[in-house]
Amino acid sequence: MADAPRILHTADWQLGMTRHFLDAEAQARFATDRLAAVERLCEIAGEEHCAGVVVAGDVFETNLVGERVVAPVLEVLRESPVPVVLLPGNHDPLDPTSVYTRHTFVERRPPNVVVLDSDDPVTLDGVEVRGAPWRSKRPGADLVGELLERLGPSRGRLRVVVAHGPIAEGGLGFGAPHAISVAAVERAVAAGTLSYLALGDRHSRTSVGTSGAIWYAGTPEATDYDEVAPGDVLVVELHPTGAVVRPRTVGRWRFLRRRFDLNGPRDLEELRRWLDDLPGKTRTVVKLDLVGSLTIPEREQLDAMLEAARPALGALERSTRFGRVVVRPERADADELGLAGYVREAFDELSALAAGEDAHQAELAARALVHLYRLSGGAQGR
Repeated sequence: MADAPRILHTADWQLGMTRHFLDAEAQARFATDRLAAVERLCEIAGEEHCAGVVVAGDVFETNLVGERVVAPVLEVLRESPVPVVLLPGNHDPLDPTSVYTRHTFVERRPPNVVVLDSDDPVTLDGVEVRGAPWRSKRPGADLVGELLERLGPSRGRLRVVVAHGPIAEGGLGFGAPHAISVAAVERAVAAGTLSYLALGDRHSRTSVGTSGAIWYAGTPEATDYDEVAPGDVLVVELHPTGAVVRPRTVGRWRFLRRRFDLNGPRDLEELRRWLDDLPGKTRTVVKLDLVGSLTIPEREQLDAMLEAARPALGALERSTRFGRVVVRPERADADELGLAGYVREAFDELSALAAGEDAHQAELAARALVHLYRLSGGAQGR
């Protein structure tokens, strides 16, 4: 052990999570890497001489995850060089369906894994750990506030409280009965009731308040585009005068969102170079906000480019809400293809729809124009 005791703070593993935009192969890789992140964070806890790992809620995506999710993580935790303390959160609360009381979990749980199913203290090499477990998906009160009211002064002991949920002061928790009062926690820190509040729920690594003793660890593997500094765990060094927090990276996946204005060949080439130069493609999920105006041949090039890039990436999405590429059919396109009669009439109708105000209808018309362009030999004649 280091002179000042340390814990490793993590949260929101959400094992068993699926993402609708991942195909079967990418989803399998995503699940494997999330379990591998747990293995890496346990190794880091050993390297950093931590007294233990505290997981601030949402170990599992739901209480309904199968044995193929529960059994492997318990085997990984069995090999942890330090104890691991799990807190039930809003995804896996201690309700009648709880994964933590299921036969598979109870029978396979190794002795170094502790579930915070009450606020009884757990001691990690002199550090007192208290939990505020969720017992339903909709608690009617601030669980941390209730716990702090029951706790007396720490009497010189280092005390860590592990909790899950949003904060009351702004953000998504504003007005919610279960939101955590940061002001009450700061008063408890100042009074010596606790040394550190280990939080889960927010997937972004975040320091809360002004004391430096309240942190969200974030998720150890990224799950969405709006997360800030995901992929980390926190090494927390506990002192009588305060906590020193240092992040360590364990995550491998990235979620990138990027806007491109596409109005001609030069813009298309910029997008192509950006996609080609992305590192770590197999663990990168990309969402593109594409806006602009392209001819039919240029739109055909765009579609072909995205289809070529997609298999190498974890996933590739196009925003339908924040991006629209208008197709601007030109008379030369129809003349070059030799369109006449009903086919020419269809071309003109689709052209009008592609330039219309209805974004969904315009996109369908643009795809139809590209298909017509290909069928008529345009792709070969470029």
